[in-house]
Amino acid sequence: MRGQTIAAPTGAGDPAEPDLTHHGDAEVGDGLVDLAVNVRRAPMPDWLADPLTAALGDLAAYPDPRPARAAVAGRHGRPPAEVLLTAGAAEGFVLIAQALRGARRPVVVHPQFTEPEAALRAAGHTVERVLLDPADGFRLDPARVPDDADLVMVGNPTNPTSVLHPADTLAALARPGRVLVVDEAFADTTTAPGVPGEPESLAARRDLPGLLVVRSLTKTWGLAGLRVGYLLGEPALLERLAAVQPLWAVSTPALAAAAACAGPEAVEAERAIAARLAADRDHLVARLAALPGVRVAGAPASAFVLIHLPGAAGVRESLRERGWAVRRGDTFPGLGPDWLRIAVRDPATTDAFIEVLAKILEA
Repeated sequence: MRGQTIAAPTGAGDPAEPDLTHHGDAEVGDGLVDLAVNVRRAPMPDWLADPLTAALGDLAAYPDPRPARAAVAGRHGRPPAEVLLTAGAAEGFVLIAQALRGARRPVVVHPQFTEPEAALRAAGHTVERVLLDPADGFRLDPARVPDDADLVMVGNPTNPTSVLHPADTLAALARPGRVLVVDEAFADTTTAPGVPGEPESLAARRDLPGLLVVRSLTKTWGLAGLRVGYLLGEPALLERLAAVQPLWAVSTPALAAAAACAGPEAVEAERAIAARLAADRDHLVARLAALPGVRVAGAPASAFVLIHLPGAAGVRESLRERGWAVRRGDTFPGLGPDWLRIAVRDPATTDAFIEVLAKILEA
């Protein structure tokens, strides 16, 4: 399959269309080892647990986002007016879709997280897709995006491919008259030699016109149930999004978490976690690459790995029968039934998984 640009169907229920509402949590069942969801599960550190607990004593008052907004702004070297706190990254995509209904030519770069396109379509947008080429490692060529696209959405690192696009490549997509949305939900999982943290992130870039960076606190800190994220961008653009956001959308405990996760202790811990994750990911990639018929996609840089495996749909069912859950790939535009996404776990879990997968492939 070569990379291409296509119009996304707008009709619901098309059997040929990927199910954009399917997510990894649907893969997980009782007793299954979870390699389908990209949320890190670890004991909550005291610096996060303590303010969360304290926030429960403040629930009689309406949430005040100002301290958390200031903390997040400080982390990224921005003024508070350039931060909009949201009930998870998913709410951010809905706000973008609703506030920018006037977009003439919205384009989504795939494969990527499906909620941005789902939100656009729910708001009545006619969406075009730029499908990246697996033969080219799912790398992004800015020239592939139509010049007159006035709303462009892309992930970095991209879920489900785990590909990390160079910051300069993404920056080349920014221009006056265009809103460029970069989903950095997994940015804090990335690392590189000699780089202090989050290589290729645009979170601190204030010079790019129309840039909106979407961030999430769900993945590294295991806060999927709390729903907290934020958008970074120009104040006038964020004001448009805030105008369609419900009042008090982010709860007091979620605001406490946002402030805590923006502090220096959190940032230092994130970088240590990302370094360990890189070693665990290298181990998983090496074990997968040694299996017959398995091809690891691109150059994985995040908390998950995408593989191509003929007959992957059947393999996935066999894994479930043996107690393992992995993420199906056919619900992502640009992929299909021969793709699987596997979360990075500790080496012992990876080795146990590979042993089971190897036996399935030998059968």
